[in-house]
Amino acid sequence: MSDLVTGDAVVLGLRPARLPSRALAIVLDLAVYVTVYVLLTVGLALATASLDPAAQAAVAVASFLLLLVGIPIAVETLSHGRSLGKLACGLRVVRDDGGPIRFRHALVRGALGVVELLLTFGTVAAIASLVSARGRRLGDVFAGTLVVRERVPGARVMPVPPPPPWLAGRFTQLDLSAVPDGLWLAIRQYLTRMNQLDPQVGAAMAARLADDLVARTGAPPPVGVPAAAFLMAVVHERQSRDAARAFHTAAPASAAAVAPGTHPASVAPAPYAPPVAYAAPAPAPVPSAPVAPAAPVEVPHAGGFAPPA
Repeated sequence: MSDLVTGDAVVLGLRPARLPSRALAIVLDLAVYVTVYVLLTVGLALATASLDPAAQAAVAVASFLLLLVGIPIAVETLSHGRSLGKLACGLRVVRDDGGPIRFRHALVRGALGVVELLLTFGTVAAIASLVSARGRRLGDVFAGTLVVRERVPGARVMPVPPPPPWLAGRFTQLDLSAVPDGLWLAIRQYLTRMNQLDPQVGAAMAARLADDLVARTGAPPPVGVPAAAFLMAVVHERQSRDAARAFHTAAPASAAAVAPGTHPASVAPAPYAPPVAYAAPAPAPVPSAPVAPAAPVEVPHAGGFAPPA
């Protein structure tokens, strides 16, 4: 992967093309250009047979510059760095910042390509590509460009495991606006790889991420909910909100909000919640011994998901 960084401090995950693929693309391009050049030269020789030798030489030089220099520059400019050979090999010419090239970039690459590729039969370009850390020839160095691979095998995206059924829809009122994207990314990476971690290490990571999430949402930690299940449920809630926002759909209505005339069977049932074990009522205080009022219990801002011992 390359270490290209844009002006917004975003690292670009581009893969520079190496010498074999670039050489194959150049050979394909030269095969097309030389074939067209030979056919055009034969046609011009027949058309200018009646001219004097100086005029014939001028026409030959003009056709050489047009087909082997001007046409490649025009093709790379109009196609934004995709010539026929590069398109067949899955390559593309981009700027150092990852953007598409312009006419001046193609002009510098084409002008130096005459010396690197045509006059020296590619020797200078091959040496420069082998010496360069990113496989650039002299034309790329002076033009500020880079040849990258476009057809890169995509990485498999692991889905986030679904939460337990008794947690689905429990955090619909949770405020997720203050949770940063970096924390969401860390939670997603943990959930997709938690089965590959050591149980003790995974539980400690889940507790730490859950505490950070509770601190960002401002809500107290749910009692009796494991940290990993809490993370799954909150991520599922965020995905549901994003899907509803994208498709402009409303949240499912509860049984109490059924519109008049609607059959109850057509309404989705509310998510199942596990039974809560309530404690036995405390005995009444003796009248002769007044009881002092209990101090208010402060709900912690964060925490509640203690790592395993």
